[in-house]
Amino acid sequence: MKFLATQCGGEYPERSIPIVLRGKPMSYSRAAFAWLAVVACAVLLCGVAARADEKSSVTSLFDGKTLEGWKKTVFGGEGDVVVRDGCIVLETGNPLTGITWTGKYPKMDYEISLEAKRVNGADFFCALTFPVGEDPCTFVVGGWGGGVVGLSSLDGFDASENETMQYLEFKNDHWYKVRVRVTGGKIEAWLDDKHMVDVETKGRQIGIRPEVELSRPLGISSYMTTAALRDIKIRRLDGKAK
Repeated sequence: MKFLATQCGGEYPERSIPIVLRGKPMSYSRAAFAWLAVVACAVLLCGVAARADEKSSVTSLFDGKTLEGWKKTVFGGEGDVVVRDGCIVLETGNPLTGITWTGKYPKMDYEISLEAKRVNGADFFCALTFPVGEDPCTFVVGGWGGGVVGLSSLDGFDASENETMQYLEFKNDHWYKVRVRVTGGKIEAWLDDKHMVDVETKGRQIGIRPEVELSRPLGISSYMTTAALRDIKIRRLDGKAK
């Protein structure tokens, strides 16, 4: 028989406390284990349901085979836009090449994500223009000679001039994960899961540079650079259907 110490220094024998579960006696430890199993199953089911809801709110904007839903942006001097090896390739333009989305899109409470790489060139390989309510904004990746990352524009200042500006070294033929989140009062952006931008938008003037005006409301462009894009998706954050 096991003995348990009391707070006063004495000991008393440990006894199982019988608990009846579905008509059968069960010790306290077995009953506790059973209830823990029930709770664990409930948590697991909730997690599965949450992942299902999240998946249902995601829309793929690229099927890996065609430009369905996209149109080539007519900047003037643009390079070819082709689908090759499961990617959208923006050939080098003079100076810009891009694509603009023609389908439905949210204006608030969403995330847009993609993978992008610079095939060759020395400037931005992903300028992602997106809606912030009724206003446009652009997340620039690799601009101003190949390294500037930030939002264009905030209060009239582009990504090289405002507080979102950071400088990174980018490699050719390397895929980078790009993600932008737009919620009420905030714009956030990530590169390879590194949090690059976190801006409160209340009272700020949100805009874009005139060169990418034709990318509105949702588009991606490159500057004197050949770029490749894939896995383009939008996820609703407001619980609405896609």
